[in-house]
Amino acid sequence: MNVLIASDSATVRSLVRESVPDPSATVVEVTRGVEVVPAIQKQTPDIAIIDLQIGKMGGMAVCQELHLEAGAGRLPGVRILMLLDRRADVFLARRSHAEGWVVKPLDPIRLGRAMREVLAGRRYDDESYRPPTVPLPT
Repeated sequence: MNVLIASDSATVRSLVRESVPDPSATVVEVTRGVEVVPAIQKQTPDIAIIDLQIGKMGGMAVCQELHLEAGAGRLPGVRILMLLDRRADVFLARRSHAEGWVVKPLDPIRLGRAMREVLAGRRYDDESYRPPTVPLPT
């Protein structure tokens, strides 16, 4: 398994690396959004884990660029798991067509579960911090 982690936070990269479900996985780390496409051109990952607040090119822009480049046939398709800073950012993850997202603070259990789901071709919608649904009176 090949994993690409894009975050300018060493703490985030370390936590994600430790949460990869396959201990023999090859993990490539980049610290700027503009480094993601060249990294994928060198070696296609099975999953790209993109921090929303990565420097120089935000996670939403990176995610959209990857989907557009794959749609144009210039890059292979890559499954994307976004790391969101707050629950309100789910809107951005949906708009950028990420296959899954996890809301910070991160923990290894949710990260591992999210990676397994996205790698299996399923969506992962992190329900953490989701406000309760209140039915309207009829």
